[in-house]
Amino acid sequence: MARRRKPRIWFAAALLFGLFTSVARTQPAQVNTIREAFERFWSCWRPPPASRANPIDITVIVSFNRAGEIFGRPRITYESEAATDNDRVQYRIAVMEALQRCTPMPFTESMAGAVAGRPFAVQFHKPKPPPPAIEKRAWLTPKIPKIPKIL
Repeated sequence: MARRRKPRIWFAAALLFGLFTSVARTQPAQVNTIREAFERFWSCWRPPPASRANPIDITVIVSFNRAGEIFGRPRITYESEAATDNDRVQYRIAVMEALQRCTPMPFTESMAGAVAGRPFAVQFHKPKPPPPAIEKRAWLTPKIPKIPKIL
């Protein structure tokens, strides 16, 4: 009889653990600072693949109400000069999808009161290329001792 209870206890414990971890994953952490709000924006950002659009910089201005929902209409205020019409459209779609993924923004009560109706200027930058690898050749650098000048 004791053997029957052990699997049931382990099964119940595993079920409760899975339930608590799934609830913890679905409830987003609350946003309490401006920095956390921008980090949330950038975590929602998915630029279009390079096969559909060339990388560009884009800035959107967006406001929120106290509930964390978008207040008014988001407005694109900057796009890279070299962007083609296709690049602009693809990146505007990506920005709006990022805003949809991030809203409603889970503000804390104090943060909600502070940011309600105020504009956020969110900049999405194209990825910077990695710096070129610099090969150091220490064995080829001549070590010439300093010779004092004699006048």
